[in-house]
Amino acid sequence: MNRLIITAALFSVLALTACEEKTNVVNVPVPGPAGKTGDTGAQGNQGNQGNQGNQGKTGTQGAEGNKGDTGTSGDTTVIVAPPATPDAPK
Repeated sequence: MNRLIITAALFSVLALTACEEKTNVVNVPVPGPAGKTGDTGAQGNQGNQGNQGNQGKTGTQGAEGNKGDTGTSGDTTVIVAPPATPDAPK
């Protein structure tokens, strides 16, 4: 029984050791300090003219004007037309 426990313990240790992953060391290069800033670029071309805006709303109606002055009276001429003659019976 003592040998079984020792053998089982030894087998367990060997099994765990065989299953362990090996750690790989990878060297990653570290970038150096940033370089100096480059020159300012040239100014771009002027953009196109925008579209014409929409027509505005119609304004409100204006106030009513003042009443005009009374006209002057003219010469009076009365024309009387003679009564029409009745048509003859047919």
